[in-house]
Amino acid sequence: MIARLLLMLFSGLLFAASCPAAETLSKEQTYSLFTQANDAFRQANAVTGDPAKADSLYEKAVLGYEKIINQGRVRNPKLYYNLANAYLLRDDLGKAILNYRRGELLDKSDSDIQKNLAFARSKKIDKVETKTETRILMTLFFWHYDLSMRVKFTIACACFAVFCIALTLAIWLGRRALLTVISSVSAVILFCLVVSLAVDGYRQSNEFEGVIVSPEVIAYQGDGSNYPQSFKGPLHAGTEFELIERRTGWFHVKLADDSDGWIPQSAAELI
Repeated sequence: MIARLLLMLFSGLLFAASCPAAETLSKEQTYSLFTQANDAFRQANAVTGDPAKADSLYEKAVLGYEKIINQGRVRNPKLYYNLANAYLLRDDLGKAILNYRRGELLDKSDSDIQKNLAFARSKKIDKVETKTETRILMTLFFWHYDLSMRVKFTIACACFAVFCIALTLAIWLGRRALLTVISSVSAVILFCLVVSLAVDGYRQSNEFEGVIVSPEVIAYQGDGSNYPQSFKGPLHAGTEFELIERRTGWFHVKLADDSDGWIPQSAAELI
């Protein structure tokens, strides 16, 4: 059963990797845009005493990176990292956190993304505390929350190979204590990782998260501005949420402390 599930997961990844992207930009155009965006970003960093010029160069970098993502259909953690950095230096905290999160979704192990995401989160106006139960779970099952699907899949494949080798040796050489320990440990790790991958796959297919990108937005208790407000004040750019429901023009969102409200769809973007 485990072998079949691993085979299905592996086949799915191969299929996703082999599907041709409907690119509207050639490789040469994409490379040229990337070079221009990086040059604009470096020039902006070098500007002193002229905030307007620096902002214009950062905007040029943003437009270049976004064109590569949207028209070139490129999904790369470092590309999202560069885009998020440009937004952060333009003081657009919402778009910065949004793109750090998109990069993190592709590679949770990237320390640069994690470091800059933590810095951007520290600048948020809304300090929403994660529930104690959630923090405990994230500590106990850190490997589930911190490792990317690619890393977990690689480790699961290695554990499966070790389990098969240990089982084969046990059949040939007879039951040995060391082989029993190795096969048991690899089987337990394999089982945990397969469950973790299944949970990740379900979440990616059925659960959506997002970030408020407007400078501030009022959250209501229903999908309309005629409803009472959900909070005493507005929510601000960079506040992250889980999407509960969507209706025409509105998102029903839940924050990390389980408080919820309805916000205009135009005020936020999904990760």
